Amino acid sequence: MIIWLASYPKSGNTWIRAFVSSLLFKKENVNSLENMKKIHAYPLKKDFYNLLNDFNNLNNISECWEKSQSILNLDKKIKILKTHHILCGINKNFFTNYKNSLGVIYIVRDPRNVITSLMNHYSIENYNQALKFILDKDRFSGKFGEKSSFTRETEFPTYISNWNNHYNSWKSFRKNYLLIRYEDLVKNPEAKFKEIANYLGKLLNIQIDNEDINYAITQSSFKNLKKSEEVYGFDEAPPDEITNKKKKFFNLGPDNLWQRYLSKDIQNKIENAFKNEMKELNYL
Repeated sequence: MIIWLASYPKSGNTWIRAFVSSLLFKKENVNSLENMKKIHAYPLKKDFYNLLNDFNNLNNISECWEKSQSILNLDKKIKILKTHHILCGINKNFFTNYKNSLGVIYIVRDPRNVITSLMNHYSIENYNQALKFILDKDRFSGKFGEKSSFTRETEFPTYISNWNNHYNSWKSFRKNYLLIRYEDLVKNPEAKFKEIANYLGKLLNIQIDNEDINYAITQSSFKNLKKSEEVYGFDEAPPDEITNKKKKFFNLGPDNLWQRYLSKDIQNKIENAFKNEMKELNYL
């Protein structure tokens, strides 16, 4: 069975993945970035091995979602997977179901802060272009048109839609659904990470003590992750489209405050587009 760490891109998924991997695999590697490989992303091309040769058609991909997850679950173990994919249905093929999934931790972040992180990560030219990205209901992350190489995992096309569609889609997943606001992690990491640890302890049927939680909080702090990236590098860091060198994945983190960066025009457009969801989440 799968426990999902789901979020719209640049919303804190990697932070929680670092915490969970440090919590569950702390004895295996003190490098939090290396530990995170224990929780891989989905979808990846390797998950569709022998199921799919054409990665250029979302309809074809959707036909294999359930099969690929059933194969992952053949070992009858609980596993944790990261995803930025929207919880959607394509031609009655659903991204996941309760047969394959045990629960979801959904991480949400104020879209006024998400937009700046999107600009850096995807090398978006300006805030107007970044606004188009976050409003685009047909938005994909990853690329269609790549050759069917099972080594190009990061290029697998992932349907993310726009910010509010993404949030609302996963909200409909009622089986062991846990909502975590990025901003609450920043303000009170001890309480929110303990909530996540208790959630996992219950589903995994394991005992997690406060010492384990505190260790994982320290290992997954933004300061520690940034330092680890400087020392070890990070495979998931995006390339700079101009220099073709890897940019820093851990960029502003908690210092990314929309009040510092957004013009009033961009702020208003985001708030008008996502008003209902932002009110629901107490962002407005």
